[in-house]
Amino acid sequence: MNSPSRSSMRTTLRRTATAVSRYLPHRRDFPAPRRHWRTDLLAGLTVSIVALPLALGYGVATGVGATAGLVAAIVAGAVAALFGGSSLQVSGPTGTMAVVLVPIVAVHGPGAVYTVGLLTGIFLLLLAFLRAGRLIRYIPEPVVEGFTLGIAVIIFIQQIPLALGFNGSHTHVILEAGEAAAHFAERPDWTAAAITAATVVLILAGGRLKPRWPLPIIAIILATTVELTLPLDATTVGRLPTGLPAPTFSLLDLALVKDLATGALAVATLIAIESLMSAKVADGMTVDQHHDPDRELFGQGLSNLVSPLFGGIPSSGALARTAVNTRSGATTRLAALSHSAILLLFLLALAPLVSHIPLSALAGVLMATAVRMVKVSSLTAICSSTRHDAAVLVATAAITVSFDLIVALVLGIALAGGVALHKLSKTLEVNREEPDTSEHRDEEARLLKDHIVAYRLDGPLFFAAGHNFLLQFAEVADVKVVVLRLSRVSKVDATGARVLWDVVRRLERRGVVVLVSGLPERHRKVCFALGEFDRLERQGRLLERTADAIAEARQYLRDEDLYRCKPYLLDGDAVDRPESRKAEADPGEGAGEGYEHLRHREYPE
Repeated sequence: MNSPSRSSMRTTLRRTATAVSRYLPHRRDFPAPRRHWRTDLLAGLTVSIVALPLALGYGVATGVGATAGLVAAIVAGAVAALFGGSSLQVSGPTGTMAVVLVPIVAVHGPGAVYTVGLLTGIFLLLLAFLRAGRLIRYIPEPVVEGFTLGIAVIIFIQQIPLALGFNGSHTHVILEAGEAAAHFAERPDWTAAAITAATVVLILAGGRLKPRWPLPIIAIILATTVELTLPLDATTVGRLPTGLPAPTFSLLDLALVKDLATGALAVATLIAIESLMSAKVADGMTVDQHHDPDRELFGQGLSNLVSPLFGGIPSSGALARTAVNTRSGATTRLAALSHSAILLLFLLALAPLVSHIPLSALAGVLMATAVRMVKVSSLTAICSSTRHDAAVLVATAAITVSFDLIVALVLGIALAGGVALHKLSKTLEVNREEPDTSEHRDEEARLLKDHIVAYRLDGPLFFAAGHNFLLQFAEVADVKVVVLRLSRVSKVDATGARVLWDVVRRLERRGVVVLVSGLPERHRKVCFALGEFDRLERQGRLLERTADAIAEARQYLRDEDLYRCKPYLLDGDAVDRPESRKAEADPGEGAGEGYEHLRHREYPE
C-alpha cells in the first residue's frame, strides 16, 4: 500500500531537487580559471575603483549612510555574483534604488530600509520560481529610455541639497532642491558648491580626454586631500566601521511588514527590470555570453535577503559597473567576486581615510553619473523615429520625475501598448476588387462589373481595428452582391468577428447579398462561436474559394427573380420559398437550383 506513495514521494523530491539545482552555482560557471584569472582580477580591481564612490554616494543619497551603501556593494555584490544568472553582472546600490528608497526612509525611518530589503528578496525569489524573467523582453525601448532619463534627472536633482551644503526635510526631491536653493541664496556655502562643481567638471571634462582613467576615484582622492590639508568646513562621510558588521536580525522591524509590503514589491519590480536589462546589455557586448533571466532573479533575491542582515541597502545589477567589468575583459564570475573582495579590503584598510571624504564630492560624483546615464544618441534616435515613440519616451520620463517610478513604468507600458495597438489597427487593409470580366460577353461583363464587388481583407481583424473596418462599408451602394475575401486575415478576435457580422447585416438591410470566401480554419471557431455564421454556411454563402463565390454571385444575377423574395433573411431561414413557383413558371434550365441550390450544397470543413 505504501510502495506507490513512497515512489511518488521520491519522484516529487527528485523533481524538486532538479528544479532547485538549476538556481545553484555550477562548475561550468567558472570555466578554465587558470586562463582567465589575471584578466578577471584586473577587471574586478577596475570595477571596485569605480564602485567605491558610487556605493558610498548612493548610501548617503538613500538617507541610511555611506556604510550601508558600501556593505551592500560587498555582500550583495558577492552573493549575486555567485548565484546570479550572468557571468558578467556586477551588483550593488544603484541610483534607481536610491530614488525609490528616499520616501520610505522619510516616512518610516532608516531602519525600514532593511525590512524592505528582506521583503524585496522574498518577492524576487518568488518571481524567479514563477519563471518571470523572460517578461523583460516585453518592455518597449521608449519606456526603458524614458525611465532611465527620468531616473537620471531625479538623481541629479537629489544631489542639489548636498552640493549646496543643505540638509533638508522634504520627501519629494524637487521640493527639497527648491528649499536648498532658497537656503543657499540666503546663506551660501561656497565650500560645498565649489567641491561639487570641481568634481563634476573633472569627471565630465576628463572623461573626454582620458576615458579610461578612473576619474571618480581620482576626484574623490583630490577632494579628500583638500579637506585634510586645508581648513575647510566641509561635511564628510564620518566614521566607518573597520570591518564588515556581523549579521543580525535586530536591524529588521517586522512590525512594519504590512506597511512596507507595497513599497517592497515596487522595489523588487525595479530591481528585476534593472538587473535583467543590465545582464542583457552585457550579453550584447560579448559574443558567447548568455544570461539566465530566472537564475538572475534568484541571485538578486538571495543577495537582498542576505545584505540587510549585515546592514546593507537593497541592491540590483548595476549597468555602469557591469559595462566597465565587461570592457575590462572579464570572462567569468571571478571578476565580480573579486570586486566585492577588493571593496572589503578598502573597508578594512582605508576606513579612516574614507571617513574624511566630503559629502559634496560624492554629490558631484553622482551628478556626473546622472549626466553620463543619458544617452543622447539613443534619445535622438527614438524621438526622430515616430511621434508616438517620442511621446511615450517623454511621458514616461515626465511621470518618473513628477510622480512615482512604478506609476511611470506601468503608465509607460500602457501608453506604449496603446500606441502599438493603434499602429496595428492601421495594418488592416480593405481592398476593393472587381471581378475578372475578360472571359465574358460584353453584356454579361457589364452586369458583373456593375453589380458584383469583392473586398479583400489583409491583416488582423481585432477590437482595435473594428471601427475602421466598419467605416469601409458605410458607403457601399449600387451593387447587388458583395464578396468578402478573408483568406489573408491574420487574426480574428471576438470583437472582430462581431464587427464582421455587423457588416453582413448592414449590407443585407440595404438589399445586398453577401458571400464570404476563404475563411481560414483557425478563425472558424471564434466566428462560429457567435452563432451567426452558421446561417451563412447553411445558406451556402460561406465558400472555400473566391472563384466559387464569384460563380455563386453570377448565379444570383442570372436568377435574380428567383431570389427576389429574399431567401437571405436577417433572422433565420426563408419562410416563403420560391422554388415551386419558379419551377412551375419556368421548368427549363436552372429549375430547382435556386434557393435549394444554395441551402443544400456540401462544402468542405
